[in-house]
Amino acid sequence: MAERGLEPSPAAVAALPPEVRAQLAELELELSEGDITQKGYEKKRARLLSPYSPQTQETDSTGQKDRNQTPAPTAAQTSAPSKYHRTRSGGARDERYRSDIHTEAVQAALAKHKEQKMALPMPTKRRSTFVQSPADACTPPDTSSASEDEGSLRRQAALSAALQQSLQNAESWINRSIQGSSTSSSASSTLSHGEVKGTSGSLADVFANTRIENVSAPPDVTATTSSSSSSSLRPANIDLPPSGIVKGMHKGSNRSSLMDTADGVPVNSRVSTKIQQLLSTLKRPKRPPLKEFFVDDSEEIVEVPQPDPNQPKPEGRQMTPVKGEPLGVICNWPPALESALQRWGSTQAKCPCLTGLDMSGKPVYTLTYGKLWSRSLKLAYTLLNKLGTKNEPVLKPGDRVALVYPNNDPVMFMVAFYGCLLAEVIPVPIEVPLTRKDAGGQQIGFLLGSCGIALALTSEICLKGLPKTQNGEIVQFKGWPRLKWVVTDSKYLSKPPKDWQPHIAPAGTEPAYIEYKTSKEGSVMGVTVSRLAMLSHCQALSQACNYSEGEAVVNVLDFKKDAGLWHGMFANVMNKMHTISVPYSVMKTCPLSWVQRVHAHKAKVALVKCRDLHWAMMAHRDQRDVSLSSLRMLIVTDGANPWSVSSCDAFLSLFQSHGLRPEAICPCATSAEAMTVAIRRPGVPGAPLPGRAILSMNGLSYGVIRVNTEDKNSALTVQDVGHVMPGGMMCIVKPDGLPQLCKTDEIGEICVSSRTGGMMYFGLAGVTKNTFEVIPVASSGSPVGDVPFIRSGLLGFVGPGSLVFVVGKMDGLLMVSGRRHNADDIVATGLAVESIKTVYRGRHTGLLAVPQTCQARAYLSTFPLSVPSARNPLPPDLRVARVLTSFRIAVFSVSVFYDERIVVVAEQRPDASEEDSFQWMSRVLQAIDSIHQVGVYCLALVPANTLPKTPLGGIHISQTKQLFLEGSLHPCNILMCPHTCVTNLPKPRQKQPGVGPASVMVGNLVAGKRIAQAAGRDLGQIEENDLVRKHQFLAEILQWRAQATPDHVLFMLLNAKGTTVCTASCLQLHKRAERIASVLGDKGHLNAGDNVVLLYPPGIELIAAFYGCLYAGCIPVTVRPPHAQNLTATLPTVRMIVDVSKAACILTTQTLMRLLKSREAAAAVDVKTWPTIIDTDDLPRKRLPQLYKPPTPEMLAYLDFSVSTTGMLTGVKMSHSAVNALCRAIKLQCELYSSRQIAICLDPYCGLGFALWCLCSVYSGHQSVLIPPLELENNLFLWLATVNQYKIRDTFCSYSVMELCTKGLGSQVEVLKTRGINLSCIRTCVVVAEERPRITLQQSFSKLFKDIGLSPRAVSTTFGSRVNVAICLQGTSGPDPTTVYVDLKSLRHDRVRLVERGAPQSLLLSESGKILPGVKVVIVNPETKGPVGDSHLGEIWVNSPHTASGYYTIYDSETLQADHFNTRLSFGDAAQTLWARTGYLGFVRRTELTAATGERHDALYVVGALDETLELRGLRYHPIDIETSVSRVHRSIAECAVFTWTNLLVVVVELCGSEQEALDLVPLVTNVVLEEHYLIVGVVVVVDPGVIPINSRGEKQRMHLRDSFLADQLDPIYVAYNM
Repeated sequence: MAERGLEPSPAAVAALPPEVRAQLAELELELSEGDITQKGYEKKRARLLSPYSPQTQETDSTGQKDRNQTPAPTAAQTSAPSKYHRTRSGGARDERYRSDIHTEAVQAALAKHKEQKMALPMPTKRRSTFVQSPADACTPPDTSSASEDEGSLRRQAALSAALQQSLQNAESWINRSIQGSSTSSSASSTLSHGEVKGTSGSLADVFANTRIENVSAPPDVTATTSSSSSSSLRPANIDLPPSGIVKGMHKGSNRSSLMDTADGVPVNSRVSTKIQQLLSTLKRPKRPPLKEFFVDDSEEIVEVPQPDPNQPKPEGRQMTPVKGEPLGVICNWPPALESALQRWGSTQAKCPCLTGLDMSGKPVYTLTYGKLWSRSLKLAYTLLNKLGTKNEPVLKPGDRVALVYPNNDPVMFMVAFYGCLLAEVIPVPIEVPLTRKDAGGQQIGFLLGSCGIALALTSEICLKGLPKTQNGEIVQFKGWPRLKWVVTDSKYLSKPPKDWQPHIAPAGTEPAYIEYKTSKEGSVMGVTVSRLAMLSHCQALSQACNYSEGEAVVNVLDFKKDAGLWHGMFANVMNKMHTISVPYSVMKTCPLSWVQRVHAHKAKVALVKCRDLHWAMMAHRDQRDVSLSSLRMLIVTDGANPWSVSSCDAFLSLFQSHGLRPEAICPCATSAEAMTVAIRRPGVPGAPLPGRAILSMNGLSYGVIRVNTEDKNSALTVQDVGHVMPGGMMCIVKPDGLPQLCKTDEIGEICVSSRTGGMMYFGLAGVTKNTFEVIPVASSGSPVGDVPFIRSGLLGFVGPGSLVFVVGKMDGLLMVSGRRHNADDIVATGLAVESIKTVYRGRHTGLLAVPQTCQARAYLSTFPLSVPSARNPLPPDLRVARVLTSFRIAVFSVSVFYDERIVVVAEQRPDASEEDSFQWMSRVLQAIDSIHQVGVYCLALVPANTLPKTPLGGIHISQTKQLFLEGSLHPCNILMCPHTCVTNLPKPRQKQPGVGPASVMVGNLVAGKRIAQAAGRDLGQIEENDLVRKHQFLAEILQWRAQATPDHVLFMLLNAKGTTVCTASCLQLHKRAERIASVLGDKGHLNAGDNVVLLYPPGIELIAAFYGCLYAGCIPVTVRPPHAQNLTATLPTVRMIVDVSKAACILTTQTLMRLLKSREAAAAVDVKTWPTIIDTDDLPRKRLPQLYKPPTPEMLAYLDFSVSTTGMLTGVKMSHSAVNALCRAIKLQCELYSSRQIAICLDPYCGLGFALWCLCSVYSGHQSVLIPPLELENNLFLWLATVNQYKIRDTFCSYSVMELCTKGLGSQVEVLKTRGINLSCIRTCVVVAEERPRITLQQSFSKLFKDIGLSPRAVSTTFGSRVNVAICLQGTSGPDPTTVYVDLKSLRHDRVRLVERGAPQSLLLSESGKILPGVKVVIVNPETKGPVGDSHLGEIWVNSPHTASGYYTIYDSETLQADHFNTRLSFGDAAQTLWARTGYLGFVRRTELTAATGERHDALYVVGALDETLELRGLRYHPIDIETSVSRVHRSIAECAVFTWTNLLVVVVELCGSEQEALDLVPLVTNVVLEEHYLIVGVVVVVDPGVIPINSRGEKQRMHLRDSFLADQLDPIYVAYNM
């Protein structure tokens, strides 16, 4: 590499060739804008300068020569694949958008990516999701073409070689570094696809640039592992700590089963390898990003980006309207079009008017002017006089009727149309409906309804083909009004009396017909054309085209609308011409039919589209003797397509030898509103042809005309469409805002003023005014004249000589980041990227039809062979396939996060492989990025023939967009690229350092904000029963109750049938506890202080074992028993708790003891090292001589082990004094006494659930009805029926139980009523949880069971944590729970701002119950440990007599214990109170309600766990908020969970619908997270229902899910990596 010190002097640089200087300047720009590193800059610069550097020229000459030599393929290598390719497929790409120049530009743009060596992670797909036939994934891209001239062939071959070489680093590396498609075996090697020898140097560069450390073949994430559940149902609730994350455990034992790299990435992880690749990709800048903008104020509104100061700006003068030549007055022009028909029908009855063809392309019927006149008269008479009675006619003049005729029946349509004109009814031609739910059919029905149409005219054959009901009636089409169908065949028409004549008045402004038009949004509008406009348009066309009587016109267009109607149905009658109509069905079987008709009839004019030119080129060898010398006008009606210039050139080069004259090609521009906008007049032989405009696409994107002189890759060559129509006037106005006149070098919307345009949109006055009554204004805002103009919907400019140029359509305009892009251009770029292997080409008659929507023209056309030329004809041995095909590809934009985003959707070939599809998509992204300087937001491939079609077979763009947005498109491959497209995200928050807690406190005081703290009632002021208060230990209270009230029943256990299976009175519980204590001493040989694991199902046996341990002085540890059907997942947790707690003994049942020692258990854990296991089913009748009494209340009572939502297994120590204080606080809050009865449907193994199940009844003496939650799976009615049966006033449940009842009983409320269940007895229904209240679930539960008496005030929640299991509990007294709406944006900044209901970005929060007596809370900044004001979010700290003593750890880590349980505020607490950190974020708000103490009530709101928050872009996000947004975007999302990994947001969604919907979720999830949370999703994982782990409290275990994801244990349906 050349040193910077050896750089050439400025003089030497000036002497370099211009192209080298331009490349150096581009390098400098890339370096300044961050597109390239300094090292890469120096390397490229040295490579450019090396041939011209004196120091290195000699030594580098050989290497430079080698580098410049492109291995050109031999003739055999080039031609053979090309022949095969053409014979096999019939084409290379969509020729309607084919341009050799553009193709070269695309290939060159792709070659620019040679240095990037991108390693794009390929999506992971389950094999069963979409079964596609595998194709040869190793076939190299074939870009050669045998049909071009020799020079072109060499250029194409060189391009092919260069492209293959440039893409070797990017795409071959994709094949090698990333796993193959989902259809490949999981055991396949990473480098198994197309291994190439001799590429070690290249691969070394790739390894160096992509920074992928793991290059071995990772395991297939789609393989079903033994640990993943194959059942579609969610397994039983399991607490799953990931591989042993235990607070206080020795570091050496942490994650012992998972091998980690230095970065914490599992070594054998295909998922993590791909994420590493994704991260490496994201670290490299793609292009100069837009200026980031974000106002971080209270509203946080995203501003409009500032314009680029370097963008091109219009510099010309303001344009003046351009006038066409005057419309000549000819004496023999009729006063109305009907008069012309009457004249020719009477005087020239034998002259041919219209000829129709059969399916073979031969003339089948010729309609003469006499027949047309007589049959139209009959129809007019029948419509007015024979459809109803004389007094009540069905039709009267001015009514609208629908014309429904197929495209192969122009004769019947023409008769019906002129019959309507003679009857003075208004025809509305529409397409023949094929099914009840045609794409866009509902909008057509809306048009029919708004026009008041009740009658439809059709032919007998068409009527028979319409879909029928079982009764034989025509089906009611969706959205259509009820229609009466009238057959217009001659045999059904009545001959008018001789004295009956139609009323033919001179043409006026009354409506003549209505032509339908589909807007960009999919709505259908009717353009009303007056009789005067119809006549004037015919006159203007006759003058512009120089029509004369008797000329033959070949029409290949749709005769029901647009130019096909104007030329083929109107102008021919005006000028007594003969139209030969060639329908699309004929073109399918005989592509040369229209050329044959021109030859046979010596036609002077042909009306075609670019598509028809290509079909003729495909089949021109079939008939060499055709002659086009008679043509004086070949009207190309889609000449407004910017890519039509190459079509016309190719057709001319091939058929010039057949007599076609260059001046005969006449492009024109049309629109439904302005009709014919401009047309090129037939030229004079020998006159110079009009010039071409070579425009810069970058300039066009800014709406500015700039001649392209620099980069031919981004040039657009357009041809003119002639001059303004006779009698018309044209101006160009800005497409947005006021209709201000553009400057001469500015692109705008073409507006036309003449008598020949439409008059209005039928029934839409507001839209009509903005389209048909436009008054242009000058730059000052003053109107330019008073002549109204009509917006044409075409984008273009007026060039030299008043020639009109069209560069696009308004309906195809994509406004992205302030720049305009044309959908047609994007389609052309996509089709130039070797689409043959991937994109589907349709094979249906309908696909050959013209698109019905303006924006659809880019998405439907033929796929012919490479265009032959006169110098390079087709080889004689090559047969041309007769099957016409077309690519199916659509481009549109969607609005996401304050900007439009480009979406590309294409139909995928059934035999396309995953690798081919992915490589094509990645190439398309690169090509569009390079040529158009715009990113594609989403690229989707759908199965063949699944995109919605217009009636004529084109892709229905608006319907496709609607399916995409609602998640019903069902793609089979998708690639999201939000990282490159979304450049307007808010700036990441920069936290301000150095603000101490004292400053915060002073700031709050100055602002008048109180410190956020609250407290429950003071325990010292509450009187209580002396008998209970004098006992300091729970065991003593049980002994006292056994003596005082021996027969009082404390517990009742119910089974699934609702019957009592076991009860326990005070005395029974006391005696059983004594027996268990005796067994502990005799069998277990335990001493006081030993830990004992209690392994029991929910029931009274667990309670007795707990008190037996207390009697023996042992420390009980309650553990959930393992699931017999899922030992592999559940038994390791049991083993871990046994080991961590250092249990000396396990108390359990005989059944569970056998399970612990079974062979199945041995496969999961080491069963030989269990501590002593004692079953308590058969206890000896022996009692302890003396019950144990702890020396002090601070002694340990029990250990509470639980798996937190973050996956941490933590055990906390509860002392006897804490147990007493907890029971006392709950008793006071809930007013629990011996006469009370409560129902508990909770898991009894940890937290408040354990306290309510085992402790409170003994302390307070009330009766507890115990309902194991598992029993509800067998009987959903159990819990509610029990509450009703025992008239229970207070009940406790978990969110899992509430959700089960809500979903399971939602449709059975009437069944509950018939069973007599009434819930009006419930005073409090408390949900026990350690999370933010789930308000939506609570409200659903309340509303659902309101009809059976449940009061909405009864449902409330609790809040507890590991350090304190009960901080808040609603209780029976005090104010109802309050709710507030807070601003989500402020919450991410740790601020609390209350907003009104319905405010955008608002979050509804509910108070988590009332603070228990004796409990104090304060909100603290978790980093500074200083108190915060009530307008801030902070960690909840608690001070309470029932706070746990500390974490139970093996090594008794005092530092960990002190940090969480004995913490002091860093400032502002003179009393030096000891606080415990809950690990939850929340805030305190003083309400207007009055507490029991008489003071204003302070409400505590819990927002979420601190450990679970996601720190992204400097902001704090709570997973539940993102999950709530994601869960509501699609009906098939059953559950959702999010987590982060290496700064990437990963979203896991459970799919409850068909696997076909899996890929629909990817864009929806990405969109909603971006819109509502300003975050870009990195990975979307779609899994089966039940995969997301849920603990016993109904809380998601996100960290365990993350570990399973990284360990490839999820068996996902689909994994999408957003680029």
